[in-house]
Amino acid sequence: MSEVKTNKISSLASNNNITIDPDGTGNTIVASGSVGIGTPSGTQPSYFNSFLNVQNNASTSDHASVTITSGSGGYAGLHFGDSDNGRIGQVAYNNADNALIFTANNSERMRINSSGNLLIGRTNTDSNTGGHFITTDYAFFEDNGAPLFLNRFSSDGSIVIFRKQNSNVGDISVTSSGTAFNTSSDYRLKENVTYDWDATTRLKQLKPARFNFIVDANTTVDGFLAHEVSSIIPEAISGTKDAVEVWKDGEELPDGVSAGDNKLDDDGNTIPVMQGIDQSKIVPLLVKTIIELEARITALEAE
Repeated sequence: MSEVKTNKISSLASNNNITIDPDGTGNTIVASGSVGIGTPSGTQPSYFNSFLNVQNNASTSDHASVTITSGSGGYAGLHFGDSDNGRIGQVAYNNADNALIFTANNSERMRINSSGNLLIGRTNTDSNTGGHFITTDYAFFEDNGAPLFLNRFSSDGSIVIFRKQNSNVGDISVTSSGTAFNTSSDYRLKENVTYDWDATTRLKQLKPARFNFIVDANTTVDGFLAHEVSSIIPEAISGTKDAVEVWKDGEELPDGVSAGDNKLDDDGNTIPVMQGIDQSKIVPLLVKTIIELEARITALEAE
């Protein structure tokens, strides 16, 4: 072990500080429970009220500090700044709302909130507040008040690709004048292909209706009820009729609740899981029916 040169370690009785200067070019100061590395001689290592302060000894700028603060409203984090601008940049954990906050140019620019959502240019997931956010369920980007998912600057092609395990199963692609929503359809993905099936009989089982949605009572639209289509074109329907949310294995279950039990809202009511429909899946049945009708018309005309 090398000998410690005592003339490089000094203690100031007036303020109980200890200064360690092994090579004469930088100081480590221990004062009032705080440690300053590279702190200018005579300067207290209390920048940003941190327990550990690291800075460029040549000037009062280029600070980085590790701050540990107790209390419900305190911050613990890594701060960057200088004597003029203070905390001009920081990565800090806010104990008040359990958010990890990223600051640039002395303003908050991004945070990860207590739910694990990533928020950029905003502090909550309200879609009307501007900025962007990515949650565990979906991503939202906003451009001049309108949702913006991705911008393709040069060639035509996909802007969103959907994958199931290791295979692409669809995409959203754009050209200079339009958008296409594509699902997998390559012949090399299919087998048992047949063109001899009765479309007209199945089509006649569909029950097109006119209705309005409860939340938009003044607008009447054409469409279908999902459960009435599910037995005819099951691939067009997602979900199950009258389904409700249930507690699942792995979730933090309330007292007296087991996996498989219905979840209830604040009023004690079950929470519905709504069915959906992809009406584009009806198109093959429509086309095949037209072909069958045209064949019958041609046969009648030939008589």
